[in-house]
This record gives sequence, C-alpha cells and structure tokens, in this order.
Amino acid sequence: MLLRDLPHGQVLDYARRAEAVGFDELWVVEDLGFRGGVAQTAAVLAATRTITVGIGILPAAIRNPVFAAMEIATLGQLFPGRVTIGVGHGMPDWMRSAGALPDSPLTLLGEHLTAIRALLRGETVTTRGRYVTLTEARLEPSSLPEIVPPVLAGVRGPKSLALSGRVADGTVLAEPCTPEYVRASVEKTAASPHSVVTYNAASVHPDTATAVAEVRPGLAWIGEPDWAPHLAPLPFAAEFAQLRASCATREEFAQRIPLEWVTQLALAGTPDEVRARNAELFDAGATTSVLIPAAADPLAALPALASAR
Repeated sequence: MLLRDLPHGQVLDYARRAEAVGFDELWVVEDLGFRGGVAQTAAVLAATRTITVGIGILPAAIRNPVFAAMEIATLGQLFPGRVTIGVGHGMPDWMRSAGALPDSPLTLLGEHLTAIRALLRGETVTTRGRYVTLTEARLEPSSLPEIVPPVLAGVRGPKSLALSGRVADGTVLAEPCTPEYVRASVEKTAASPHSVVTYNAASVHPDTATAVAEVRPGLAWIGEPDWAPHLAPLPFAAEFAQLRASCATREEFAQRIPLEWVTQLALAGTPDEVRARNAELFDAGATTSVLIPAAADPLAALPALASAR
C-alpha cells in the first residue's frame, strides 16, 4: 500500500522501489483530507513500468459515474492492463463531513457501479435510478480502453458483499483480513470468478517479537464498532470485545492485544511466517494480499516486506 501520509517527496520513489523489489501491485488510498486517488494513480503509473496500481477506494457519492468512467477509461488507455479500480461507500463520518452521505449507501453504490461498468464497456446508458440518472450517456469510441480496468467494490457488510457479487468484478476488504473473515466474505459475495483484495497491517523481521511490536499501533482502530464484521467470524471475538471495553484508549488496547491475536490480525513475523499466513489467505479465497507497512520508515521497509512474497 502507498500510505496516505507518506511525505510527498517520497511517493514516486516508493512506487519505483515497490516495483524494483518485486511487488506485483501497489494500492493507493483516497481518504478524506489526504491525497486524491486518481491523481496518485496517474503519477505512480507514469513513474513505473510494469506494476499494477489499484485504487482502494473511490467513494461512490463523490463522483458522477460518467466522469468517474472517463477518469478510469483514461487511465486504462494510457496504462493498459495496469489499473484496478475500487469503489465503495466511503466512511460515513467522512461522507457526512463532505455533505455527501446518502440515505441509502447500498442503493447508490449499486447504481454507480452498474453505470460505470456499462460505460467502460462502451454501452450507451439511459437510467432513472434513485441516485443515478443518465440520458444516453456514453464514452466516445476514441476514449474506450482496449483492456477494461476491473472495477471492484470496497465493502464489508453482508448486504454490500452480496451487492459486490452481483455488480462488481471483485471485492476490496479493508484490514484486518483473517482467513475466517475472507472465507465468510467470499461466501456472501456468492460470485465466481470474483477477485478478492485483502488489506493487512504488516511487518516482516527475522525476530517475530520485533515484528509484532512494530505492527501493534496499526491495530489500534480495529476495536471500534465499524470493524465488528471483521471480527465476528473469529473464535476470540467475544474476548476481543471485552478487552477493548476494558481499555481507556485505542493505544492501550493495541498494546494489550495478546501476541497470538496480533499474528492473526496482521501479517507480522519472519518471512516464512508471513508467507505461510498469506498462503492461508489465498486458500480462503483472497487473490491479492496488500501489505500496509507498519514501519516508521515505509520506504526502507519494502525489501523486508518483499522477502515474504
């Protein structure tokens, strides 16, 4: 993952290094108040040669689907076969802050994804939905990419996962992604073929304890209510909730998570340990495992993370 707060002077170097050490994909984020997803993607694609760049995710409520399709098609034309697009609800608080929180995020996302994918296929779209209204909208033939970028849904709830299975090429699952959570999510999408992209906080070090200590801060948020679907399939879900309730702060919670839980909720350990954990994710249905660097110097951490490929 290209971290959202990486110093701007390191962004292109980070992308080049990720490609040089052997990563297949680089995922950028579009979080409220940070850098734009489309601009980042275009920049890192231009600065690299072969690595695929994914956007995870573009909030559906922010962009008109026609103009979103234009941006996606442009990236697909200029960098054929190297672009993957994630679209999702966006965090409710962020959407509320931006004045773009819909009454029915599920309906909006379904209409938005359906329209974008049809436009990218070269179809002329006329629709009268609750949120998306288009009249003979289309992309000009000269703007259509030969290789249509896959469009994935970045979602987590059961209804949204089912929607992803119906209207998207795949699903982006936010961190933490355990094999249990991946398996449960794949069952809810009920679609095949269907790509599944997983995010996880990651630290790779010859000493497992060092890796676990480094990754702990990246787990501080996962005790909050929005992350409940990630934890529900786990055998220690009830104990996990009790631990969070007993902690006054997120930071205290992150430090008190038992080591054995940390190694299940993050990709933390030796190269062999992380490689084995990734294999479990793939066995559960993941097709891409995205590592979120936990190190204080993410650029320097890339070779160690790549050693677990």
